[in-house]
Amino acid sequence: MIAHLKGREQALEALGWKGTKAEWIALVCLHSGVFSRAQLRDRLGIHRGTARRFVRAMSDRNLAAEETVEGRKVCRIYARSLYRALGAEHIRHRRAASTEVLLRRLLSLDYVIEHAGLPWLPTEDEKVGAFEAFGIGRALLPVKVYCGAAGTTRRYFPLKLPIALDSGRALFVYVDPGHETSTALRSWGCAHRGLWRALTQQGRSVEVVAVVRRDRETERARRVMRGWAEATGPVEPVADFRGEITRIKQAIRGMDDALVEELGGLQGCLVRIVELEDRLGSARPRTAIDGFATWRSTRVSGDMF
Repeated sequence: MIAHLKGREQALEALGWKGTKAEWIALVCLHSGVFSRAQLRDRLGIHRGTARRFVRAMSDRNLAAEETVEGRKVCRIYARSLYRALGAEHIRHRRAASTEVLLRRLLSLDYVIEHAGLPWLPTEDEKVGAFEAFGIGRALLPVKVYCGAAGTTRRYFPLKLPIALDSGRALFVYVDPGHETSTALRSWGCAHRGLWRALTQQGRSVEVVAVVRRDRETERARRVMRGWAEATGPVEPVADFRGEITRIKQAIRGMDDALVEELGGLQGCLVRIVELEDRLGSARPRTAIDGFATWRSTRVSGDMF
């Protein structure tokens, strides 16, 4: 059982899918819309022939179609009936997409199926709802505005990348489908900065994982994320606080009666020391995230695609 699916795969029984096959379809529809036969085989522990028959059965029932991405076949589940049964009828995963987007979706799924036990938030509504439950408003969430004849539509977390969230930890997954520079990663981080800050202020750990296809993307992502995790300087001048505390303590010992009088006597000095120590405790170096890692896919690697 995959806990974060919350039993939604059972809704597919009415459409003829049960057990691990229904679970797989739900996992794919909610996280990517596309999958490779290698992912299917590894997740379900089946042979090539069984995987081939599964894909053919979906195609014969007009539920999915195989497409070619960088010379390799991938299966895209497009049937509205499946998404409707899962409560995600309007998710864009079912639509055809560019090679870059398809690779990003495949890599997202690859990470999720290897870490299926994490508390993932599969859909936009679940992501938004979870953060709002923590008191974090939509103004701090990554958003993209689409304009059309019917008006404007706001899509939160527009890249639809995986997020896992519990009471103490938030895990954000970034996927690099093979970009030549770190511009996209930096832009993604910038869009999440306000949300990360809000989570940190609530005492929650913020971690980022970059999913990549090649070694060159691994080191590039590490450099960027290392910068996010390193201190960017104290909130307030720590040395000044410590220096003033030392001067007040010396004044109390009889070294500066004028300062003691200026601060309101012994009681005033003690109050001032407490104030400074409180400010010193909050004047910690600021970081965007608490930890980071990279994860290289072997099923959607640069060698295979």
